[in-house]
Amino acid sequence: MIVRATGILLCVALAALAGCASEPLDDPALQAKLTDLDTRVTRIERVVSNNSLLDLSNQMEALRADLRGMHNDVDEIKHSLDSNRKQQRDLYADLDQRIKALEGRTASAAGAAGAAAGAGSASGGASADAGAGAAASGAPADATAYQAAFGLLKDSKYDQAITAFTQFVATYPDSSYADNAQYWLGEAYYVNKDFTNALASFQRVVDKYPQSRKVPDALLKVGYCDYELKQWQAAKDTLTKVTSSYPDTPAAHLAQARLDKMATEKH
Repeated sequence: MIVRATGILLCVALAALAGCASEPLDDPALQAKLTDLDTRVTRIERVVSNNSLLDLSNQMEALRADLRGMHNDVDEIKHSLDSNRKQQRDLYADLDQRIKALEGRTASAAGAAGAAAGAGSASGGASADAGAGAAASGAPADATAYQAAFGLLKDSKYDQAITAFTQFVATYPDSSYADNAQYWLGEAYYVNKDFTNALASFQRVVDKYPQSRKVPDALLKVGYCDYELKQWQAAKDTLTKVTSSYPDTPAAHLAQARLDKMATEKH
């Protein structure tokens, strides 16, 4: 359209010259018309040859794509923070409830042992006191060990936390804290970027403690580890399983965010 317009203007200019052939070439009115036509033609040619508008459009589209990617990253970080906060609140509440229950049982056992010691013989009393002492010292041992290991993790002493949690799951395999300890062992490996051992630890939560409330998060982290290890298909399969098996959970939202990121990255 622009080239056609240029041609029309040139024809008009020639017609004007032909119509004014009998007029003096130095006629001011004729010179003004020619100058105006020349200016217009030059302006149109400049627009036709200028690619700056196309370049600007391409740059804007690239910026939009970058912005979409940044939005996805921000959403993933937000979901991750929300999930971590919830996990910490749940963990502290769970610990507090379990410790109170242990303290209650210990106090009851100590009271019963004391009553038996007062009513029985000296030898019987000594035996009861020994049993109460064993109950008082042995019952919270796993809770104490778990809290110590978790304290190392909170203090960012990841290597020490790995050692402590590894020892815990070996020493207390049947503890009510065992599933949490196995999960946080995986987290310590993950923070240390030891994704192979992290994956194995998280998978053990899923396989050994299928009823644990940590399973959705552990399965999510299995997918994350597959992603970090560039095992793209395994990551997709695992993350998709999280979204389908645990819908409307923080783990499912995080899994979907990572799947969206993988789609953007064309993995």
